[in-house]
Amino acid sequence: MSIRINQKNCVGCGRCIEVCPGNLIKWDADNRAVIRREKDCWGCTSCLKECHTGAIQFFLGADMGGRGSTLSVSKKGAIRTWTVTNPAGQTQTIEVNAKESNQY
Repeated sequence: MSIRINQKNCVGCGRCIEVCPGNLIKWDADNRAVIRREKDCWGCTSCLKECHTGAIQFFLGADMGGRGSTLSVSKKGAIRTWTVTNPAGQTQTIEVNAKESNQY
């Protein structure tokens, strides 16, 4: 399990760098996040939950039943969108209104 960072979507906010418990995410020369060694990531998903631009993808390997799919999270206002993309490019999304998610 590991994460992948799409540098085109990274806005350089640094949230992922702050929350990575393994100190694996660093700045590159363009002030965008990069992971030093993907194999060292233990898959805690702290960075994924903090990235609201969809720049970080969590690789759902065969060991998790994902067969190579990726999971990303994006945010617009109170809406969080979780997107799973399979290797063929097909996507499934789940949208959650953060204001309503903990009302019970």
